[in-house]
Amino acid sequence: MVSRASSQLGRERSSPRTADPLLVHPLDSGASRVKPLWFALVGSATASGTDLCASIGSMNHDDIPKYHEFIVPIVRAVVSLGRSATGQEIVDRVLADLNPPEDLLAITYDNRPDDSVYLERIHWGRSYAKLIGFLESPKRGVFLITDLGKELAALPDDEARRKAYDMNRDLRKKRSLERRTQADKTQLDDEAQAASDEDEAVIREVETGEQTQTWQDVLLARLHRLTPQGFEEFALYLLRLYGLQLERVGGTGDEGIDGIGTAPLSPVLSSRVAVQVKRFDPSGRPIGREVVALFQRDAQTKGAERAILVTLGKFSPAARKAAIVTSPTVDLIDGARLAELVKEHNVGLRTVIQVRDDWFDKFD
Repeated sequence: MVSRASSQLGRERSSPRTADPLLVHPLDSGASRVKPLWFALVGSATASGTDLCASIGSMNHDDIPKYHEFIVPIVRAVVSLGRSATGQEIVDRVLADLNPPEDLLAITYDNRPDDSVYLERIHWGRSYAKLIGFLESPKRGVFLITDLGKELAALPDDEARRKAYDMNRDLRKKRSLERRTQADKTQLDDEAQAASDEDEAVIREVETGEQTQTWQDVLLARLHRLTPQGFEEFALYLLRLYGLQLERVGGTGDEGIDGIGTAPLSPVLSSRVAVQVKRFDPSGRPIGREVVALFQRDAQTKGAERAILVTLGKFSPAARKAAIVTSPTVDLIDGARLAELVKEHNVGLRTVIQVRDDWFDKFD
């Protein structure tokens, strides 16, 4: 029996392993889309409990939504998770939102009895949400909403589904044409990269009068111009790049915990972690012990074993001491460390090679 609790089925896959369903989708032939059996039965007030159980027990592949029908739930899942999410967080949220019957999740492939068709179609939907441009994935297994994705999520249900279907159809036509003309198979990725490059910042020295700003100064100033909610979402996104699985909680300005989830300690161990984000001025007063102590109490009530406090500013010596002498211990990420974490994953940055003309003077 396959269940949503199965770690084998819930694990993250780098890519689906079945043949490309874009080539055989029934909508291509103009056939009408029949609502999956479980949608009709669960929403029916006339179906008896016996009939419902008997009908669900007879479900097959045709009762599972097609991969493109998962695109809208997937995009909305990423928005609800704070506009970024890991692949597994997306799967978990889609399952929670759609709440499919266990019998539907238990349908597997004849040649792969351990692989759920339903879960694999979610993976396909996520892959094509990225290819279409609703999501981007700057790191393997981590997804970020795009402007196009935000627009899709905000549409009414019927309009959103139609837009996702139309854009998916256009993508299929484009990919088919590229295959027939033997075009460069990486064209879509190149176009997506070119579009993202336009929005990237540049790591370089910025001259401002007599004073030179480092790229770290420019970065922290840009992050400080984000709204409090925007900075919270950016911080959670950055932490997800480091393998944390987080759910955004609370609200902006509530002085409480902003994220709760798990942090990997090893391939077989993880720890419950609480995250708090403070968009303090990089040049303002250092954060004191009181802020750290209050966060530790909040984290403890959430059952966190570790905690992470992120800010654009600095921490006082007393705050750093409090972070390690009281449980749970707090990993402090100040502006300087945050900049290095951003650089490590090359998030919103682009390296510019500059020639130091005077360095070559020694050879004249």
